[in-house]
Amino acid sequence: MAKFSRIQVAQTMASTGMVPLFYHQDVEVAKNIVKACYDGGARLLEFTNRGDFAHEVFAELNKYCLETLPEMILGVGSVTDAGAASLYLQLGANFVVTPVLREDIAIVCNRKKVLWSPGCGSLSEIARAEELGCEIVKLFPGGIYGPDFVKAVKGPQPWTSIMPTGGVSPTEENLKGWFSAGVTCVGMGSKLIRKDLVQQGEFDKIKSLTAEALQIIKAIK
Repeated sequence: MAKFSRIQVAQTMASTGMVPLFYHQDVEVAKNIVKACYDGGARLLEFTNRGDFAHEVFAELNKYCLETLPEMILGVGSVTDAGAASLYLQLGANFVVTPVLREDIAIVCNRKKVLWSPGCGSLSEIARAEELGCEIVKLFPGGIYGPDFVKAVKGPQPWTSIMPTGGVSPTEENLKGWFSAGVTCVGMGSKLIRKDLVQQGEFDKIKSLTAEALQIIKAIK
């Protein structure tokens, strides 16, 4: 069962402005990454459902957060069907992110009042997601659409909350472009939790990058 309500998750997304995301098959490495992000100031994290037995890693990671990082809101991404969403909800996922708009996932998450954020690529998809109860829409792949797409959507739908994922990097220029366009928060993966830093065990650097990105976002917002 989720520890945090969908309202708490949405508010934290809006207040911090960033959701780091990653996948790693090793539980201990994953713990180090989560702690680095947490120590850097992040209060949300998306563990992506990409590898075999990913749910087992998530289960241990969520237990770790509950015991050691009490303010960390751990969610799951890359969920493609209702069955997978249900599995992760049983493991305590606090939010569910999907690469596409799936109404079956919306039903599963809404039933338990868990925030879900579907990947959308058109105004029609965004409007449908909101009709299904979506609080924050994921723009994916963000780098393909860019800030101008966000501006165009916010024109007729100023109430829409958007989280671009893909094409987001922890630089002032990149983040200013997104937030000036009107995004609520950004999802940031490989540009923040860099593969080379993970391989070399440089978790302090991931902590620093997280803190710097959050500081930039705070200044821009």
